[in-house]
Amino acid sequence: MYQQLLRKENQIAVIGLGYVGLPIALEFAKYFRVIGFDINHSRVELMQRGIDPSQELEASVFDGKDIVFTSNLEDLRQAQFFVVAVPTPVDDYKVPDLKPLIGASYTIGKVLKKGDYVIYESTVYPGCTEEDCLPILEKESGLKLGADFKIGYSPERINPGDKERTIDKILKIVSGSDAEALEEIAQVYGQIISAGIYKAPTIKVAEAAKVIENTQRDLNISLMNELAIIFDRMGIDTKDVIEAAGTKWNFIKFYPGLVGGHCIGVDPYYLLYKAKKLGYDPQVIHSGRRINDGMPAFIAKRLIQMLIQKSKSPQNAKVLVMGITFKENVSDIRNSKIADLIKELMSFSVNVHIVDPYASPNEVAHEYGLTLMDKPSNDYDAVIVSVGHNEYKVLGIDYFKQIMKEAPILMDLKGMYRNTDEKITYWRL
Repeated sequence: MYQQLLRKENQIAVIGLGYVGLPIALEFAKYFRVIGFDINHSRVELMQRGIDPSQELEASVFDGKDIVFTSNLEDLRQAQFFVVAVPTPVDDYKVPDLKPLIGASYTIGKVLKKGDYVIYESTVYPGCTEEDCLPILEKESGLKLGADFKIGYSPERINPGDKERTIDKILKIVSGSDAEALEEIAQVYGQIISAGIYKAPTIKVAEAAKVIENTQRDLNISLMNELAIIFDRMGIDTKDVIEAAGTKWNFIKFYPGLVGGHCIGVDPYYLLYKAKKLGYDPQVIHSGRRINDGMPAFIAKRLIQMLIQKSKSPQNAKVLVMGITFKENVSDIRNSKIADLIKELMSFSVNVHIVDPYASPNEVAHEYGLTLMDKPSNDYDAVIVSVGHNEYKVLGIDYFKQIMKEAPILMDLKGMYRNTDEKITYWRL
């Protein structure tokens, strides 16, 4: 397969062209013939014009690439190596939502041929590729794994907003349904990944490795969040504690914060779901999720307490929230815990204004029913800096004094500032 792809006798198809799929499709297109497929026709039209709908990639990245963007199923019949990079979210009840993944499997099953390869990159629970996706491929195509086609799993390792650790500079895990599949898949990905390839012994191992990467981070952050709640009651600055503890050689620095996005705040639920299906109720993972999901309410209630202490009525208070994307310097608002924080404040009848230099006003309105302002006013009772955008890092205490009224409150959720004015009530996680 690898040699045919390299000679451009065969083609790669990437299914799903979001934050993961588009970068990998363009990287493949440096060396192979690529079909970029997405069911969203309007997104496809943008990419055909060299525009990344996610606003992560520059227009120049599209130049000189051997790629065709399409939403037409028939175009997929020309491909022999399928890469699935669709979203794997959770629903309102924190249950894995496999509809995009199942839909992609049905799509590929309709065009699958003898000798083809199907590789999944979407984050799933261990066993999902072989137990949920494979039967659909076999049923729709009438083909059998091993005798007719091969599958693999290579977990995505895209870090949105990171201009240093780009896709080619991050070590890639690959796995295959048999030894031959593993070698062929490793060669294909090895062509584009300069950081190297790690060959996992089985597909389930590769799936499990991906899901625990973010579960581990989730748990570490949940510990810091719980410590922040405890230290806040003691009147101790959590960041000062972490910096002091960090002087010990084996202390690992993690910081408290709102855990949102489509990885850390989602992936642990996939592992929880699978564990419960097997009759085991995880205690530590579930506890970490509960703490992190509860942080927006904790921060909102803490601000209400501070407003009341300053003789400010929450119903008459005006609060500015700076940043609503799930992390710094990206436009992605999916699973934003800041939106949860805003809604918690609104439940206390607080008047909340929101600004963000990266987020799309239309997407924020569609996803959360919230309105982004073009710029702040100058009469706030409190300001919450919730995302560490570069534009916010350069601000000083004087800026916040200018946009707030008497007895101002500054909540610094990213710990970016030092209070240099006793007239400001400064609080950070």
